Amino acid sequence: MILAESISRLETESAFEVLARAAELERQGKEIVNLGIGQPDFKTPEHVVDAAIKALRDGHHGYTPANGVLPLREAVAADVAARRGVEIDPGNIIIMPGGKPTMFFAMMLFGEPGAEIMYPDPGFPIYRSMIRYTGATPVPIVLREENGFAFSAEEVLAGITEKTRLIIVNSPGNPTGGATPRAEIEKLVAGLMDHPQVAVLADEIYCRMLYEGREHVSFLSYTEIRDRLILLDGWSKTYAMTGWRLGWSYWPDGLVEKATRLCVNAHSCVNAATQFAGIAALEGPQDAVEEMMRAFDERRKVIVGRLNQLPGFTCLDPAGAFYAFPNVSGTGMDAKTLQKRFLEEAGVATVAGPSFGVHADDYIRFSYANSVENIEEAIRRITSCL
Repeated sequence: MILAESISRLETESAFEVLARAAELERQGKEIVNLGIGQPDFKTPEHVVDAAIKALRDGHHGYTPANGVLPLREAVAADVAARRGVEIDPGNIIIMPGGKPTMFFAMMLFGEPGAEIMYPDPGFPIYRSMIRYTGATPVPIVLREENGFAFSAEEVLAGITEKTRLIIVNSPGNPTGGATPRAEIEKLVAGLMDHPQVAVLADEIYCRMLYEGREHVSFLSYTEIRDRLILLDGWSKTYAMTGWRLGWSYWPDGLVEKATRLCVNAHSCVNAATQFAGIAALEGPQDAVEEMMRAFDERRKVIVGRLNQLPGFTCLDPAGAFYAFPNVSGTGMDAKTLQKRFLEEAGVATVAGPSFGVHADDYIRFSYANSVENIEEAIRRITSCL
């Protein structure tokens, strides 16, 4: 068989490889504490599950519009108005099977040989993978520990060239837990007025996962770039719905029809019953979300404190999401070696920093989407291993 050359440029998401290896070790009888995968350990709220069951009972078994059912898009618009203070048209919203299709479609629309797309590094590995797949050149936006893993608007703007098509931003961020403050976002938006050809993809999937009273600053708030803004959000993290594969994105007038056409070609539409579950999540009680965030905050304090007690480790307090990203350079071992030893010898799944970019060699990601008891046990095992 002769395959397209582009498939060789497609990378992977190492967290799933770690998950697979952890599952293999468990089948061999080894007990694994999983601090690798980025998904809440909570169940989807019961009223959301009930809404999906009701939708099936009511006969929602067929195709839906490619951009999603109108009641769900209206519910998203209402939620954006309530939580972000921004009015948007439901016609600019597309319902997606998760968050990745929005990333992929954005890269397909802007990426091609000769183009440049800027992405956060350390960052979600699929950004770079999809950029490379299109043939575009990935240009890293370096997120530095000394800046709390927030981007520097000055550095981003300095990196723009005549080839730059798209800038990807993610706050709060994966894998760092960093959140970019309003001042830097406003500097970036102001600077982009000198680069009207450059679009922005804002990944705000962790927007409701912030700690210590921090505010979420949404790129939707800046009307001056709304005509070239793509925004990604969804239900996976906030409502513990990773397996439901349900996301949404905002597309400006000039792109929404093109993105909808990609939906038609790629996946037709999103599962019908799942969309009604999405309505229930947004419009129903938010107690489960608040309870989950209280638990994550407790775990955050525990894991950061324990990591900072490990020899050779230093760990910043994450501002958001549910990841700790300690610097492990003081151990004298590289992050990939530590990841392997922690899993194979200590039975603790983590993800080494190089999985998230070329500027993360000294770091390891710990997901604290696990119980305090399991976090304590994981640190005990790692302490023994070290």
